[in-house]
Amino acid sequence: MSEIKYCSLCGRSEEDAGPFMDVGGGLKVCGRCMDNAMKMAEKLTALTKNSDNIENFMAGITPVVKNEELNNTPEQTDPDGEKPDKKEGDDSDKQPEKGGSVRFAGGFGLPNVGFLNMADLQNMMFGGGGVKKKTKDKSTPVIDIKDIPLPHKIKALLDEYVIGQEQAKKVMSVAVYNHYKRVAAEGMKPEDFDERLRDVEIEKSNMLLIGPTGCGKTYLVKTLAKLLDVPLAITDATSLTEAGYIGDDIESVVSKLLAAADNDVEKAETGIIFIDEIDKIAKKKNSHSRDVSGESVQQGMLKILEGAEVEVPVGANSKNAMVPLATVDTRNILFVCGGAFPELDEIIKRRLRKQTSIGFNAELKDTLDKRKDILSEVTVEDIKKFGMIPEFVGRLPVICTMEGLTEEMLVEILKEPKNAIIKQYQKLLSMDEVDLVFTDEALMSIAKKALLKDTGARALRSIIEDIMLDIMYEIPKDDNIGRVTITEEYLEGNGAPVIETRG
Repeated sequence: MSEIKYCSLCGRSEEDAGPFMDVGGGLKVCGRCMDNAMKMAEKLTALTKNSDNIENFMAGITPVVKNEELNNTPEQTDPDGEKPDKKEGDDSDKQPEKGGSVRFAGGFGLPNVGFLNMADLQNMMFGGGGVKKKTKDKSTPVIDIKDIPLPHKIKALLDEYVIGQEQAKKVMSVAVYNHYKRVAAEGMKPEDFDERLRDVEIEKSNMLLIGPTGCGKTYLVKTLAKLLDVPLAITDATSLTEAGYIGDDIESVVSKLLAAADNDVEKAETGIIFIDEIDKIAKKKNSHSRDVSGESVQQGMLKILEGAEVEVPVGANSKNAMVPLATVDTRNILFVCGGAFPELDEIIKRRLRKQTSIGFNAELKDTLDKRKDILSEVTVEDIKKFGMIPEFVGRLPVICTMEGLTEEMLVEILKEPKNAIIKQYQKLLSMDEVDLVFTDEALMSIAKKALLKDTGARALRSIIEDIMLDIMYEIPKDDNIGRVTITEEYLEGNGAPVIETRG
């Protein structure tokens, strides 16, 4: 008599289940269980494409029950205490071969496999606690209008950290104040407004910062986000390419903001994205080849700047099967684009020269060349001629220019802000109980050297680092030193710093 074979998953005999498939390891699987296993594999693959599907998938699976537990379950009895009659074709009393298979309510199991709980599955697959979803409760606004500081208070806070750039600070204070009032208005009730204003929708005002390198564009945005306590993502436009090409996708700028907000979608949707080096994605002039890192990037950013729901990868810069996606609405995200726009001043000068008259009232060429604030004359037409497409410029309605730094401004940057470079070194030496002093002549000398480098405020850090190297090396050796004074003669190489002992 031939031995009766049973399916390693469902336990049915070959007579009832049909021919078995040999899957290796001594396991025999019937056709129905193989079909169910393939369907589960498809569902598991779908999980990696969107984390929102995990809960729906896991909800359809009952807790795991192992064969040993099935063997130990008491037999069902009717109210009279007798066993119910066995129906014809019922193979429930037959036990599968040894192998410790796992059964589900769905009718099949996997050998020696047990499912993790929801949190373990997400942590194992995605390496984190998942994405914090948006709350469905719309009764409380995301931002309370009472929490938004007034424009003059925003500017006063910026004055403590940023030297000069009065017009830029004023423009940014007003733009940010209006932007977050717009966000707060969406959470307010219609009866809070006058009847004729209830249907009015406030459009978003993204900003474009134009200024020479080192004038403080990035620092201004960083300080603003810190003061307002909102998530900030700073990215570089030079790494962006059209979708499908090597480089960061355009959606990666939103993905970085989501990471800055600790994967809290609701918090990220009220954040600030600063895209630096935006002038590097200008159209290439006189080129007929596909511009994947220039005009194509501008076109790809149009919807994001205006406001759209974007699916972004969580914890990665590009979409792939093993990274969950989160949907972020960019309608309430403030975009600030900044760039040095080299040679834009020449475009402005050519336009101004064409507008001047010929004769005694004509403006001389030297007059325009000597102007330091020539960027303040910029218009949308000038930016278009530089290589930015009209649709892109139209989504950045607030254009703010920043002035180049002068010697006086560089001196103030050295000593006035709360986080001034000299104050940083004074704090370092105070830990050694030493006072650090710079004379006014020394500060002016440093500012002159920084202007020659033509890299703005960034030059100050490199000059100070060079000056302080020997001092930071020698001072800790002597415990009797109480004060060090940096003089102009020391900077010119004609002497040494003035050192005073304690007491």
